[in-house]
Amino acid sequence: MEENTRQMTPEEEKFLQPRKPVRSFLKKFHKRKTAVVSFWFIVILALVAVFGPIVIHYDPNAADYTALLQGPSARHIWGTDEFGRDVFARLVAGTRLSLSVALGSVAIGAALGIILGLLAGFYGGVIDAIVMRGSDILFAFPDILLAIAIVAILGPGVINVVIAVAVFTVPSFARIIRSATLEVKEAPYVEVARSIGCTGRRILWRHVFPGTVQSMIVNFTMRIGTAILASSSLSFLGFGANVTEPDWGTMLSQGRNYLNTAPHMVFCPGALIFFTVLAFNLLGDGLRDTLDPKIQ
Repeated sequence: MEENTRQMTPEEEKFLQPRKPVRSFLKKFHKRKTAVVSFWFIVILALVAVFGPIVIHYDPNAADYTALLQGPSARHIWGTDEFGRDVFARLVAGTRLSLSVALGSVAIGAALGIILGLLAGFYGGVIDAIVMRGSDILFAFPDILLAIAIVAILGPGVINVVIAVAVFTVPSFARIIRSATLEVKEAPYVEVARSIGCTGRRILWRHVFPGTVQSMIVNFTMRIGTAILASSSLSFLGFGANVTEPDWGTMLSQGRNYLNTAPHMVFCPGALIFFTVLAFNLLGDGLRDTLDPKIQ
């Protein structure tokens, strides 16, 4: 009997090689050029938020009445405002505040939404009906109008903005995690866990929850951009940070009064808000395309 000496094809060898999920993820993600650029933009923005106030030599709240409404120059690269304060220094200081509000609100909303979505999808029944009908009620209101209503009740302030943004973030996570839970709980490994006597709580958190992480990461990234836009809008309308604080929305609101004489006061914070929100949205799109196994 002749021995079978057929060599494997490159496709078969590739299939038999051990999988390296991190390397595979990085290879796929690197192909999304816009997502990569957005990622590095966000990294630089985070570094600015952490180290920027330490490095800049201008006090963001120090007034200089000899340099009122000056345009960009070598001394003030992004100009000054109506009190002579350096616009660049205020934007750098405002980066920490704006990102903190966005991350805090999305983290709170995500935590509540994930718990509700898991419970609704895993147990179903009355819990599912209550969670989904509550989400439908919140979805009936535009995000910014719901946030304005909440802040109008609670009063202006950064903490209340975080609460308002977190509230309209909850139903988004609840619905997405519920959908992912319904799919994962029917997987064969979950059925095996049930057959060997694992408790419902253990199955939910040890087997079902890890299967929803991909959906959670994508939605979390994209909701940060929405949170930045919402918090800046609330500050622009006077519901957010105090007028003395270097918040992006507040700076945009103050600059509109000098649009004809000092357009840099509007252009600089507006451009920063635009590119930051765009970066988070593009990064979320790139993560979705990379993590979704259905997309080749």
